[in-house]
Amino acid sequence: MADINNPASDAKPQLTLAATYTSTSGNEPFSATRALSAPLAAGEDGAVESRTKYLRDLRAAAAEVQDQVNKELTARMEEDNRRAGAGTGADDTKEEENYGEEVQEDED
Repeated sequence: MADINNPASDAKPQLTLAATYTSTSGNEPFSATRALSAPLAAGEDGAVESRTKYLRDLRAAAAEVQDQVNKELTARMEEDNRRAGAGTGADDTKEEENYGEEVQEDED
């Protein structure tokens, strides 16, 4: 990590990509983070290559953070369903088929 107090330090500053989840329904909070090296400043030797690498690393880090968030949220959703007594299988399948659509209930 770069020494902020010593501008002559050769180390690049570390940046962090972070996502934080908090819940109002009692689920445990979590954070997903990935460290990134800052690109060189414009005008420095190798700045274009450094920025290209930084953007490539940022894209990969964003995908990793998204994967971790998806896993964590899925686990929390499954736990919520278990606590609520949901998850009969048929209802879940029907909900997935109609996700995002307004469905009229069948009248018996």
